[in-house]
Amino acid sequence: MSQQETHVFQAEIQQVLDIVIHSLYTDREVFVRELVSNAADACEKLRFLQAGGAAASVHQPDVAPAIRIETNAEAGTLAIADSGVGMTRDELVQNLGTIAHSGTKAFLKALADGARSDARLIGQFGVGFYSAFMVAKRVTVLTRSHQPDATGWRWTSEGAGGYRIEPAADLPRGTQVLLELKDDAKDFAGKARIESVVQRYSNFVAFPIDVDASRVNAVQAIWARSKADVTEEEYKAFYKFLGHDNEDPLYRLHFTADAPLSIQSVLFVPKHNLETLGLTRVDSEVNLHCRKVLIEPKAKGLFPDWLRFLKGVVDCEDLPLNVSRERMQDSALLRKLNRALTSKVLRFLGEESTKDPDAYAAFHAEYGRFLREGILSDHEHRDGLAKLLRFESSTQEPGKSTSLAAYVSRMPAEQKEIYFLQAPSRDAALSSPQHEVFAARNFEVLVLKDPADEFVLDRIGEFEGKRIVAAEKAELEVPEPAAAEGQLTPEQATGLAEWLKATLADAVAEVRVSKRLAASPVIAVDSDGFMTATMRCTLKAMNRDQKDQPASSPDLEINPRHPLVSRLEGMRHKDPDLAAQAAAQILDNARMAAGLVEDPRPMIQRMNQLLERVLA
Repeated sequence: MSQQETHVFQAEIQQVLDIVIHSLYTDREVFVRELVSNAADACEKLRFLQAGGAAASVHQPDVAPAIRIETNAEAGTLAIADSGVGMTRDELVQNLGTIAHSGTKAFLKALADGARSDARLIGQFGVGFYSAFMVAKRVTVLTRSHQPDATGWRWTSEGAGGYRIEPAADLPRGTQVLLELKDDAKDFAGKARIESVVQRYSNFVAFPIDVDASRVNAVQAIWARSKADVTEEEYKAFYKFLGHDNEDPLYRLHFTADAPLSIQSVLFVPKHNLETLGLTRVDSEVNLHCRKVLIEPKAKGLFPDWLRFLKGVVDCEDLPLNVSRERMQDSALLRKLNRALTSKVLRFLGEESTKDPDAYAAFHAEYGRFLREGILSDHEHRDGLAKLLRFESSTQEPGKSTSLAAYVSRMPAEQKEIYFLQAPSRDAALSSPQHEVFAARNFEVLVLKDPADEFVLDRIGEFEGKRIVAAEKAELEVPEPAAAEGQLTPEQATGLAEWLKATLADAVAEVRVSKRLAASPVIAVDSDGFMTATMRCTLKAMNRDQKDQPASSPDLEINPRHPLVSRLEGMRHKDPDLAAQAAAQILDNARMAAGLVEDPRPMIQRMNQLLERVLA
């Protein structure tokens, strides 16, 4: 008499199967990942039981846990077997007869709380199994429990209606899943195809995986090992394997965290930034794993976009994978993971900047633009990013840079703000009229060479309670300027300023007597109360459609102690026409020094006319 049992799937099973087969997975090949993951879970269960002293009560205790895959292109079949814990008849019905039932969850419940951390790699045996029906017209499961007195069982289903169970003799411990492939899925009966999928998704599974008796997962998951147990050579080899890079990485971060999420990770910073080499925009190359199984290569949303230069692995066992290892359905958890990882990277970079400033300077030279991008786009991490920025400074050696924190630590008591000056070079900044008042007061000034830096500092706004202010917007005065021979009286200076405004008309917004100049005759500053001249020019260059629009008129400040200004005052009374030409040239000189001259031809023509009159 036959001992075969026929079971009907629970009422909703056909609907769920349809979802699994047609909607839940976007790539059919993930069924290999799911079945291999279930096999690895079974092996991990066995290892945990044996480690707990249950080796004597395990069937075939000398058989090591492993995973074997056999392909048969001629027959169109694929078999995935493990030598793990196996299943009893009741476990078979529970695990494969009820969608999303998790035998492993029940197993974890039975563990003492103190043992949960040791069992953290045990996964869930549920919906993932049914992904096999995406490619198989019939699935047969042969299994024998690890229990010494257990018997073997065969489970068979065509994925519709129900399944059959019957005893099976002479089975080894563990489980074998045999797939009779559909006609349009016969490529999965080829060795090369299966090897490729295993190496893509399951390359770091802790147990040996053999495909047709050949080992395919030789690379170790070093992120799951203690840092003390991983050699420098192993780190470098793993990076070159993972990052497809012939050079060693610039930085390495290997860490484990238990709160707020359970994370194991190894992250690398490449030595060179490919985006600065003129190549296309790079994509994140950090792969997301769960219990050493690949969930998403080049995972989206794992890090903010400004950290896209990172390469490595993040393994988080808290991912909601009871429905599918392919989809992270809990976006709130992903955001929490993003925050935890980003904060860790920021702390690491901060520590490295202190530990080895020279190495960090090399990092900043390559990746500073990404930090600036983060300042402009990521409000949540702006404060942490601000600490990592580096700038040249008026008080530091040429070629050396400083942090905002170091700048603040050097500020004299009377200085209340952080100042910066945009210039093409450090020498140009220190020789500009805008720097004179700072030199006179011994105030340090940050030198910005990249026009984008001004937007970055403007976005930061303040640091450690100190406002960040552009040099031309600083309300400072030269302290007690020395009297100069022939300098203008206050009345003369005011009269000249009024004459200049009337003569230059709309070319200037306002003319006033300067309190910030020490050695220069004049200075041109943007008339906008918030925007600097450099910022305005940058925005105009970015908005090419508005290039033909007239430039805004700057404010002009005059230095009454400078001989050129004194002589202009005298000339306007003797030869108003020549004085007017000289005034226009002085304004253009100031605009040129401020970087506001877009077309120098009118200025050159006027200069030649002035030279003709002088040399006549």
